[in-house]
Amino acid sequence: MQLTSKIRIFPTPGQQEVLQHLSEECRLIYNFALAERLKQWELNNLRFSFQVFPWSQPEWIKYAKQQNDLPLLKKKYPRYACVYSKVLQMTLKTLDADYKSFMALRGNGDRKAHSPGFKGKGHFTTMIYNQSGFRVKDGAVTLSQFYNKNIPLTFELAKEFSKIYQISVFQDRGDYFISIVYEEPEKPYEDNGVYQAIDLGITKTVSAINTKGKFFEAKNPRPDKYWNPIIDALQSRRDHCKKKSRKHNHIHQSMTKRMRKRSNQIKDNQHKLSRKMIDNTKANTIIVGDLVVKEMAQSTKATPGLNRSTQNNGYLSQFVGFLTYKAALAGKKVIEIDERYTSKTCYVCGKR
Repeated sequence: MQLTSKIRIFPTPGQQEVLQHLSEECRLIYNFALAERLKQWELNNLRFSFQVFPWSQPEWIKYAKQQNDLPLLKKKYPRYACVYSKVLQMTLKTLDADYKSFMALRGNGDRKAHSPGFKGKGHFTTMIYNQSGFRVKDGAVTLSQFYNKNIPLTFELAKEFSKIYQISVFQDRGDYFISIVYEEPEKPYEDNGVYQAIDLGITKTVSAINTKGKFFEAKNPRPDKYWNPIIDALQSRRDHCKKKSRKHNHIHQSMTKRMRKRSNQIKDNQHKLSRKMIDNTKANTIIVGDLVVKEMAQSTKATPGLNRSTQNNGYLSQFVGFLTYKAALAGKKVIEIDERYTSKTCYVCGKR
C-alpha cells in the first residue's frame, strides 16, 4: 500500500530563494500550457458554432504533445533548464489532471464547472519529483536542481522510509513542507462474518451499529463553530484595508494562522476517531455510505445554510479516507455503498 507522509521543513534563506526561483519557472510552464489548451478550446467552439467542417472531430491538445514540446521549449528559453526535467513533466501532468477533471464535469452536465485558472505571480507551485531527481541518505533527502549548485536542497526527514516513490515540495500558508509517497505493507483481509455499518453526519460524525446489535456514536466537537466567527471578523477587517498594505498583510497573516488551527484541529479529531474505531471494533468489514459531498454542500429551501456546516464539520470524505487506509493496514476493509432510496426501499420485498 502506498501512503503519504507530510513533513515540515525549515529551509535557509538561500534555499528559500532557490525554491522560489524553481517554483516561478514551473508556474510559467503551467500558465503557458494552460493558455495553449484554452486557445484550442476557443477555436473548437468557433469552428462548431459557425458550422465550419461540421463532420470533423474537435482537436484537443493533450499531455503527450506538450511533453514532447518541452525539449524545444528549453532550447528556446534556457531559463527552464535550471528545473529538473521530471519536475517540469509533472507540472504538465498536474495541468492535464486538472483539465481532465474540468472536461469530465462539463461532460456530466455541470455547467458551473470552470476551467483551471492561471497561477498569479508569487504563487508557490508544487514541485513533484516522481521516481527520480532525489536521493535519500543518512536520514536526509537531497533534491536535484541546476539553478545554484552551491546551495543544495537537503532536508532532514522525521523518520526512515523503506521505499519512496515520489517527493513533493509545496507551501502551506507560508510554511514549507515535503510530501513523501512511500510503500507500507498491509495485512491480508479475512471476512470474519462481523460487519459494522456507519452513518456519517454533521452533529454526530459517526453513528454505527454492528451485526451483533452493538450501537456506537461519536459526537462532532465542531471546532469550526469557535473559529468561524473569529475568521469572518478578520476577513471583514481585511477587506476594508488597502490591498497589499501593511495592515492588510498583517490581518491576512492573522486570519491564515487561525484557519490553519481550525483545519489542524479538525484533522486531529478525525485521525483519533478513525484510529479508535479501527482498533476497538471486532468487525473486519466496515460499511460506509458513498456520499457526494459536493451536492450535499449546496443550499436548498429545506436545508438553508447546510453548505457551510457540511464543509466545516470535518470534511466527511477526508474522514472516510482516513478510515479506509487505517483499516487496510489492520487487515480490515471499508466498503462504500450508495445510500440513495435506502430508507424508502422495503428490505423484505425490495419495493420502493
